[in-house]
Amino acid sequence: LLAKGKRKSKFFRMSSGKSHVGRKDDPVMQYLLNHSLREHPALKKLRQKTMEHKLSMIMVACEQSQFMANLASLIKVKKAIEIGVYTGYNALSIALTLPADGKLIACDVSEEYINIGRPFWRLVRATHERFNYVPIYNFIIIMKCIFTVNVLWSGRVVNPEEGDIDSISIDKLNKKLHRDVRIQLSMLTVGDGLTLAFKI
Repeated sequence: LLAKGKRKSKFFRMSSGKSHVGRKDDPVMQYLLNHSLREHPALKKLRQKTMEHKLSMIMVACEQSQFMANLASLIKVKKAIEIGVYTGYNALSIALTLPADGKLIACDVSEEYINIGRPFWRLVRATHERFNYVPIYNFIIIMKCIFTVNVLWSGRVVNPEEGDIDSISIDKLNKKLHRDVRIQLSMLTVGDGLTLAFKI
């Protein structure tokens, strides 16, 4: 039982399901990677370089990125926007699935992180722009689909604690997506949470 007055979020923590964070020593995860991951050499090098960074835990899981790239390929995506690219692993993964006339716009606010990935992006044509996170949702709803990663945020989205801006923001986005009648929606426990939203 929860003590009266305690915040529930303290009791709902879960470790990340990402192969490079919470499940890196899990033999089942290793089996999954050994028997399904088909990582482009540039992606592998970028992932290894990113793992040297102090915030590497926020990188998308390689198995999750491959899943999204396969979905993008399946629905024949020609234009994509990546918002919050960190070092660009997922942006590069999606870009590699685009046709020759395809276009990817990668958006982030940190030059430091982007500069880590920039040498690996030269294999694809990518445009880097800066966008504000608040109004961008209404812009990208005109596209076919939205893939949103880290939507479970290691469980911290369950009754986020006061002052935890990241968890509060992700929780607000999850609720906004759920209320939006213009989309079909699935939230999955892949990686640290993945939401697939398709325009109706």
